[in-house]
Amino acid sequence: IDMSTAQNHSVTLAHNTTFDISNGTAGQTGSILITQDGTGSRTASFSSKFKFAGATAPTLTTTASAVDRIDYFIVSSSLIHAVATLNLS
Repeated sequence: IDMSTAQNHSVTLAHNTTFDISNGTAGQTGSILITQDGTGSRTASFSSKFKFAGATAPTLTTTASAVDRIDYFIVSSSLIHAVATLNLS
C-alpha cells in the first residue's frame, strides 16, 4: 500500500494477499478496510513491519463480502502498530 496516496485505504480481496506499505510517514495514522470478494475464503498476511497485540497477526474473516478493519500508527519506516477489528457488520 502506498501510504503517500491517502491515510485510509480500502481493498477487496480477489486472491490471497500479503500486506506491506511504502512511503509511510512517522506519526501517520489511518485505517485499511479489507473486504472479501463474493467468493470469500481469501487469506491475508502482513509484512514484518506490522506489529499486533500479542505478537500475532489477525486471521481475517473469510465469509464472502465480509469486512475487516486494520487501524494503524506508523512509528517508523520499519514499524507499524496495528489493531484489527474483525467481521464488521
